[in-house]
Amino acid sequence: MMNLPAVFEISSVTFRYSEATALDDVTLSISAMERIALLGANGSGKSTLLRLLAGLAFPTSGSTAFCGEPLTEEYFDDAKLSRGFRRRVGVVFQNSDVQLFNPTVFDEVAFGPLQLGWTKPETIERVDAALNDMEIFHLKHRSPHRLSGGEKKRVALASVLVLDPDVLLVDEPTAALDPKSQDHVIEFLFGCAGKKTVITATHDLSIIKDIADRCIVLENGHIAGDGSARSIHGDWDLLQRAHLVHVHRHRHGSGDVHAHPHVHRAHDPLHLA
Repeated sequence: MMNLPAVFEISSVTFRYSEATALDDVTLSISAMERIALLGANGSGKSTLLRLLAGLAFPTSGSTAFCGEPLTEEYFDDAKLSRGFRRRVGVVFQNSDVQLFNPTVFDEVAFGPLQLGWTKPETIERVDAALNDMEIFHLKHRSPHRLSGGEKKRVALASVLVLDPDVLLVDEPTAALDPKSQDHVIEFLFGCAGKKTVITATHDLSIIKDIADRCIVLENGHIAGDGSARSIHGDWDLLQRAHLVHVHRHRHGSGDVHAHPHVHRAHDPLHLA
């Protein structure tokens, strides 16, 4: 993997909203086929960074590049370049409702291929395959907006995967999902190893060992840590500083007070084996 070319290059990137700085002088390189987890508490900058990589926002200063091409507003004004980028880079948003707008699940998944000028037989074949891969073929003629949260997430994934992108950008993939739906999404991301570049923004520490080989920790718009999933998993000082864990204190019968790193139950305990 180390010898594979860079997919994204982020150089001295700062991004400011009117009221705050979301990213401050961030530099990093992401290689082809890497599975990366962008970790951080709410407001750390991870979702903003994902938007920059998706070409949905542009740096206040610094630069982002995809396969050597600078991602600028002018780049996306070129219909051919923009279409090529959207074909190669798929985005799955945290809130599936903002991504789903067609009357049926089939129409939703077919939208991208039809925009790219695929033939009707090819579109039907690829849509059916994507629905089968996500185990939602039985929902083909249903309205996306009448589905459960987990079903919507799988429709959103299918609408991206039907184009077979080289890169997947996924924002909080397990947010608000029931355990069964979480397992399905995690299993899919686990299966992307060696097949796609996958960059996932999350604050759920319980899933990173399955979905990522490398973790980048963001804190207040800065990169606070960058390393293997295992090494980041075990760096409790870093995780505590980044507000991804907290210290649980309790008093023993002897009166001694002990402090232990603790993950909120909603995120499930860390398994370091």
